[in-house]
Amino acid sequence: MPRMQVYLPDELHRQVKQQDLPVSEILQQALREELTRREKLAAIDEYFKELAAEVGEPTAADYAKAERLTAQIRGEDELSETD
Repeated sequence: MPRMQVYLPDELHRQVKQQDLPVSEILQQALREELTRREKLAAIDEYFKELAAEVGEPTAADYAKAERLTAQIRGEDELSETD
């Protein structure tokens, strides 16, 4: 298995040592999760490109509606018009 050298800030290193964490295992899992996250983001980007090619780019009105709906879902705002 190849080895890598990882640099940590002093405080983080101290905390890791203090808690006797299995650093290699934790880093391997974190890297797997990050690679999976990036693969999913790339797939989403590809899907949006395909969707835009099929139905066209969103209009300013589409973006405004999305912003209103997002605000409503977050409880930040009421919808100002009937959608």
